[in-house]
Amino acid sequence: MRQAARTAVLAFAFSSLASTAFAQTNLRIGLGDDPDGLDPTLSRFYTTRIVFAAMCDKLFDIDEKANIVPQLALSHETSEDGKTVIIKLRPGVKFHDGEPFNAEAAKYSLERHLNMKGSFRRPELAAVDTVEVVDPLTIKLNLKQPFSPLFAQLTDRAGMMVSPKAAEAAGDKFALHPVCAGPYKFAERIPQDRIVVEKFADYWNKDHVFIDKITYLPIIDSTVRLANLRSGGLDMMERVLATDIKTVRDDPKLRLSKAVSLGWFALLINVDNGPKSNNPLGKDARVRRAFDLSIDREALNQVVFNGEFQPGNQWVNPQSPYYQQAFPIPKRDIAKAKALMKEAGVTGPMTIDFMLGNSPEERAVGEVLQSMTAEAGFDLKLRVVEAATAFKSAEDGDFQLYENNWSGRIDPDGNSVIYQTCGAPQNLGHYCDKDIDAWHREARASSDLATRKAAYEKITARFLAEGWMIYLFHPQYLIAHTVRLENFKPMPDGLIRVMDVRLK
Repeated sequence: MRQAARTAVLAFAFSSLASTAFAQTNLRIGLGDDPDGLDPTLSRFYTTRIVFAAMCDKLFDIDEKANIVPQLALSHETSEDGKTVIIKLRPGVKFHDGEPFNAEAAKYSLERHLNMKGSFRRPELAAVDTVEVVDPLTIKLNLKQPFSPLFAQLTDRAGMMVSPKAAEAAGDKFALHPVCAGPYKFAERIPQDRIVVEKFADYWNKDHVFIDKITYLPIIDSTVRLANLRSGGLDMMERVLATDIKTVRDDPKLRLSKAVSLGWFALLINVDNGPKSNNPLGKDARVRRAFDLSIDREALNQVVFNGEFQPGNQWVNPQSPYYQQAFPIPKRDIAKAKALMKEAGVTGPMTIDFMLGNSPEERAVGEVLQSMTAEAGFDLKLRVVEAATAFKSAEDGDFQLYENNWSGRIDPDGNSVIYQTCGAPQNLGHYCDKDIDAWHREARASSDLATRKAAYEKITARFLAEGWMIYLFHPQYLIAHTVRLENFKPMPDGLIRVMDVRLK
């Protein structure tokens, strides 16, 4: 080989090695829908929580067994009467804009969650009366009454800390350029296309961050997400279809992780939110029970989810210590359903506007329910709508029946209060029962499992009989990723945590 040619080859080889050595790692994650606004105080979507898991550290987090562990907090102490909580904060933490995280910043973030117009964190922190700065790294929460779910709430968006300087400057536009204290900082967002975050060089726990950039790509159709994963266009995807589990397991380039969801999948009924509530389903609990009795949850699970999901009729799954054994899943009973319809004065097929999200599984659930409930005298008219549009329509009362899911919280309070109490943010059907509100306060005031479970038993008896929701099942979190991704651990809340994860 001539010397010039040999030099060219060596130069190419060294440049290739250099580019490989310094190439940025970019983890591409396929999401099932486009996240809503990237503001922890205002957001509601599950996919937004996935993005926040990389961007916004919280006072506390959970481990693989759903135990509460410190994150931006170091420790906590609660007074004997349960009305004062002291939280020690981690030193040396910076926000993405370089501002220090300290007690003043923690006080600001919590008060923002409590007081900002439109805050969806307010009900989660409703027991907090005032927040005090004790010293630069200590805050004191003064509670109106004892509140057992407090630390569980602080493992999610209510515990996310934002930069006071950035939040004050942005006002209600903070979601366009969020500034938190997590391992990754916001880089760009193109709605319906992608969200990009980049590794934060001054992160307090940076020795456990090994990927340079994460790109979140909303791809609504799970089949298309999986096709992108198999072809190399994605490195990871959430919400694999249960019917695609075998495909993932048979592909040597992919890995599947599973975890039973803390959340639920339910049917929401408009009972008092505008003119669309004025029908027998919305106004008569007997008709709602007839609808419930027309459903075979296990058959639904087998047909749509290959038997992989957990049928359920409560807001906690049957493995939860708070599950009410006295209220088992009702067996399908068409004769009883028809008798209830007759008792309620409903004759002939009852037409119902049934709004559902535009995903293959949701459409399949809708079609199976359409067939099942027809036998009891219901005529479901399926209206398939994109997820964010569907939620807005539900808020506006533009629904009679709405297919909805909740990603789940480690404390049962987080799965119930926000939907069941009068005026709560997710109470889209405008259901209101003062007794249920009082029983929830009773459950919140105690940290004793037996006392809380007794309060939930009263709620369960009333809500399952008269409420506005029909719980169907508890999903599995199904996440698939390339074998090049190492050290990923599925978590009980279904969020994708990126600490210690490497991309070969």
